[in-house]
Order: sequence, then structure tokens, then C-alpha cells
Amino acid sequence: MTDPRVRLVLVRHGESRWNVEDRYQGQEDSGLTEAGVAQAEAVAEVLVGRFGAAGMVVSSDLPRARDTAEPYRRLIDGTVREDARLREINVGTWTGRTRAEVMAAHPDDIAAVDGGVDIARGGGETYRQVRKRVWAALDEAAAGATGTVVVFTHGGPIRVATAEALGVPAPGERAFAPVLNCSYTVIDHGGPDGPHLLVAYNAPTTAGSRSTRVE
Repeated sequence: MTDPRVRLVLVRHGESRWNVEDRYQGQEDSGLTEAGVAQAEAVAEVLVGRFGAAGMVVSSDLPRARDTAEPYRRLIDGTVREDARLREINVGTWTGRTRAEVMAAHPDDIAAVDGGVDIARGGGETYRQVRKRVWAALDEAAAGATGTVVVFTHGGPIRVATAEALGVPAPGERAFAPVLNCSYTVIDHGGPDGPHLLVAYNAPTTAGSRSTRVE
């Protein structure tokens, strides 16, 4: 019997300037640092070595994810399909501000987030909303592919996808460790009826990778 599962390899983007500065990025972009560019080159080699040339490569349309995908695309001489549903969470008015700045201006909101309440950060999105759009994108990718799909995305989407694959109710994604730059998470997608299997979570591929509390 043919195994219906498609292997999804979810890769977080390389280190960005706002990662270093501990600023909320959301759906804006600050560009990769030199370290982030090097991480993207390194993870491309790791992905080819461990998973080969994917049957499909998908990326968030935000520059930091697209730029991380490019070295892998070059190595496999392939194409990358962009999907805006794979974007990081929209953090509204928190965008570009440090955690300390947001804490000073909105202490009650930060306390709610730290306490596990799934609020719309800065008037943007909740993680429940992010989970819905991200999983729809992954379902669609899995339905249109065989073998392996490599997905370049962000920390928030990787955490909600992991929670969804494991059947952890929202906001259970908060139980998962923050995702390292250019780490990979592997989910065997079992089709519309599942089950889905978590094969690896947040596996580091480069030295000095950074995890962040803000996304």
C-alpha cells in the first residue's frame, strides 16, 4: 500500500536585524543580517543533504523568508511558490517596537500574552487566526505534492503548525520552545483525515542560531 503522507519540512528564516534588536517584526521586514545570509547558505546545504531536492518549495512572501529560500532554490535548480498565508503573525501597532517598549506602553497586554491569553497583539491577529491560515496553506501544499515539500516561513507559523499536527488545542503552541533561525521542523502530513506525525521539532542546522520571544 502506498504511504499517502507528504513530508513537510518547515524552515524558519535566517537571523534578521530586528531579531538582533529584539523588535517585533510581524509582517514587516528588516532584512537578513550577515549572519542570517550565512545561515541561509548553510541550511540549504543541510536540506539538500538530508532531504534532497524537494518536489515542491513554498515560501512566505516576506523578504526574510524569500531570501532564506533562495540558496536552496539555487542548489536544486528549482522554483519557489510564494504564499502570503505563511507570513508571520500580524502584530499591528507593536511592529518595529522592542518588547521593552511594548511592555512600558501596554503592560496589561504583555501580562495577558505571558499568561497564555491569545489576544490580537497590537490590534493585529490572534494565534488562532494564524493557525487557521497557516494550516490551510500546508494542507493545500500537501494535497498538490508527493514526497517532500520544503516550506520557508517564520517562528509563529511553525509553532502553530506543530500544535495543529499534534492536535494540541489553541493556544497550546505556547508550550513549544521558540524556534531557532534556520532550524527545521518535520511533519509527516497524513492527508485530510490524518493522522499527522511530528518527526522533528526545531532541529538546529547552524551554529549561533537565535531564538526570539518576539515574532
